[in-house]
Amino acid sequence: MSHFIDVILPIPLPNLFTYSITKAEAEFIKPGMRVSVPFGKSKIYTALVFSVHDKEPLVYEAKDIHQILDDAPIVTNYQFQLWQWIADYYMCTMGEVMRAALPNAFILESETIIFRNTATVVNDSDLKDDEFLVYEALHHQTSLTVQDITSIIDKKNALPVIKRLVEKAIILVKEEMFEKYKPKMVRYVKLHNQYASENQLQDLLETLSRAPKQREIVLTLFSISARNKKPIKVSELTNESNASSTIIKSLLDKEILEEFYIQTDRVTYDEAENSSQFSLTEYQTKTLNNIIELFDNQNIVLLNGVTSSGKTEIYIKLIESILDTKKQALYLLPEIALTTQLVQRLQDYFGEKVAVYHSRYSSNERVEVWNHVLNNSPKAQIVIGARSAVLLPFQNLGLVIVDEEHEQSYKQFDPAPRYHARDTAIILASIFKVKTLLGSATPSLESFYNAKQGKYGLVELNVRYNDVLMPDIELIDLKDKFKRKRMTGHFSDRLIDEMTETLQEGYQIILFQNRRGFSPIVECQTCGHSPQCPNCDVSLTYHQYRDQLRCHYCGYNTVMIKTCETCGSNILDTKGFGTEQVEKEVSALFPDVKVARMDLDSTRGKYGYEKLIDAFQQGEIDVLVGTQMLTKGLDFRNVKLVGVMNADNMLNFPDFRAHERSYQLLVQVSGRAGRTKERGKVLIQTYNPYHKILQQVSTNNYIEMFAEQMNDRHIFKYPPIYRLIKITLKHKDYNKVNTGADWFAKSLRNVFKEHVLGPEFPPVSRIRNQYHKNIMVKIPKNQSLSKTKEAIVKINNSFSSVKDFRAVRVILNVDSF
Repeated sequence: MSHFIDVILPIPLPNLFTYSITKAEAEFIKPGMRVSVPFGKSKIYTALVFSVHDKEPLVYEAKDIHQILDDAPIVTNYQFQLWQWIADYYMCTMGEVMRAALPNAFILESETIIFRNTATVVNDSDLKDDEFLVYEALHHQTSLTVQDITSIIDKKNALPVIKRLVEKAIILVKEEMFEKYKPKMVRYVKLHNQYASENQLQDLLETLSRAPKQREIVLTLFSISARNKKPIKVSELTNESNASSTIIKSLLDKEILEEFYIQTDRVTYDEAENSSQFSLTEYQTKTLNNIIELFDNQNIVLLNGVTSSGKTEIYIKLIESILDTKKQALYLLPEIALTTQLVQRLQDYFGEKVAVYHSRYSSNERVEVWNHVLNNSPKAQIVIGARSAVLLPFQNLGLVIVDEEHEQSYKQFDPAPRYHARDTAIILASIFKVKTLLGSATPSLESFYNAKQGKYGLVELNVRYNDVLMPDIELIDLKDKFKRKRMTGHFSDRLIDEMTETLQEGYQIILFQNRRGFSPIVECQTCGHSPQCPNCDVSLTYHQYRDQLRCHYCGYNTVMIKTCETCGSNILDTKGFGTEQVEKEVSALFPDVKVARMDLDSTRGKYGYEKLIDAFQQGEIDVLVGTQMLTKGLDFRNVKLVGVMNADNMLNFPDFRAHERSYQLLVQVSGRAGRTKERGKVLIQTYNPYHKILQQVSTNNYIEMFAEQMNDRHIFKYPPIYRLIKITLKHKDYNKVNTGADWFAKSLRNVFKEHVLGPEFPPVSRIRNQYHKNIMVKIPKNQSLSKTKEAIVKINNSFSSVKDFRAVRVILNVDSF
């Protein structure tokens, strides 16, 4: 009887592929193990076993697998269920989900290795110069890679040479798999065993009397080992004895010291005193009891707690109760910046039970966290992370917490799978049959609507921790200030006065401007021309600290122009302003004040966030200027004033959620002010202080905003009343995108009638030399979602089979908002 496996390949193909295996392999292989398999003519891929069976494929002959890569499954059955849901719901393939879920180091790549064919007798004169170089190199080395050959023959493309040598049967070519994950080994030293007795030791120190530095190292080694009984790292020894590594090497060569290696985790927890005792306030205790009560008959509960109401403490108490039942907890956050602050608080409370997982971690660090979670290790009882943490291999999940659940960052936009981490986390919890807690000071309309409909439980916490008052929010009319000439740069006199007073009292300030760079447009005063990105339909943003113009869509950059590219005039002006300009103006207004900037440019490195947040917390920075990164749940105790430089660009954004987003962003950034005893102050600069949303922000009136926005959504048929699927067509040829989009929209209209919007070019219609055109499909409540998706997939398949449209890329984005 034949045996077969179905495998998932990390490529965007919808089907599983079947390979044949032996009886012994069939007994060993389990679903969730990795195998390397040949695919296509010569490629080798890492595939994931989905099932083991004995049904032969009908359409093709099953190939044999290459090798088995694991002793035990690295993906659990629960994960397969979640992956299948993601693939079905978000209209992508299992291969794309696999690529997103597994750390890169797990997906091995193949590399071509070249060997000499010893069976062939070669006459040197038959070989060309470059062929001879390769042949000669293979006498000195048993094998070479393609990169080696490229450098030996000094040509960019070595493949023609390799091809000729293969045809002459001089070399053999083989695809090899390489394991990408390398465990981290730390180098330790100890005194050689032959010096164990006291006499031998005495002799050693006498012989070393002529080499004082070596003797110093041996004595330092003793003093360290007397202090603690742990093994001694080489780095520790060099630091303490102030010696160079060459001296240690000579001691190793003389066999006075011997070295050994111990495998360690890349991510380690610095042990500190666990300050695990804190007590909840009366309101927090009441809220916690309400949540536990609601969990009896609701699987999902929404906690709507105002900013600084102490939601984190409630989460900690819930996590504690779950850990007592020996289960794992998942805590999702929208931003990596937030994880740095929160990890510290959780580690102070739970010690090394906390594991962190996000995209700033290296591939190897992610593998280690993955393995800890998979093995249900004591180091991963609480997993805290950004959206990708929802894809980890939990064994025994007991609770899912999604903090700041309204955040847009939970949605993945590119590449596929375009999943929403909040919705995926709810499904993950339902697979494990456990509860989900969603928390936010400004819940998304969908979640609040679900709570009002009775789908979710709703708990409200309307009092700030320690009864601190909500910040006093004041709207500043910029039109009036400009008219009365009371502006200094982009600062109104009111904002400057408040900043002066706050700094004199020794408090800190946050200034919010949701645009990075110095200014978004550079314009010639003579002819009105402004430099554009050659790859996208946008103007280039001026970044002063690097003196360059950058495109925020494709990364293109060029040196800042000194004269206009069109007319040659040197009178250039900047329009609009970003965080860099705000930072510069603050430094000019308050020369003695320490100012820092927190945006994508200033937090590039792995620890970029940590350094900035720590410096601000320690009081090393007086004024922090930043983009929306600042708004997300960060807890700064000494901030008294928050200034919003311009609230209008968010309100006027062409998107049906612009007003909801603006409300959330402004309330969240206001929530950073006055989090201890002193009441905070928030100043919002705007040209339209009578705008409904700004009025609702100033009175903190979520319910009114919700009612008004829901009314609009009902009238214009938007979520949460209707569902949305956005279809984007991309190609570098403008006409192809146009005709393709018209064909696609026409086919959709035949099925969905008036529920199809578009095709329409987005505000930025060309990005990275690709034209984009969008079609929107609205799905009413009573229409079957799965039937709708089937119809869209059918139309997409017909579209791809039309010869002219084959090159046009189609992106299906479910719940694209």
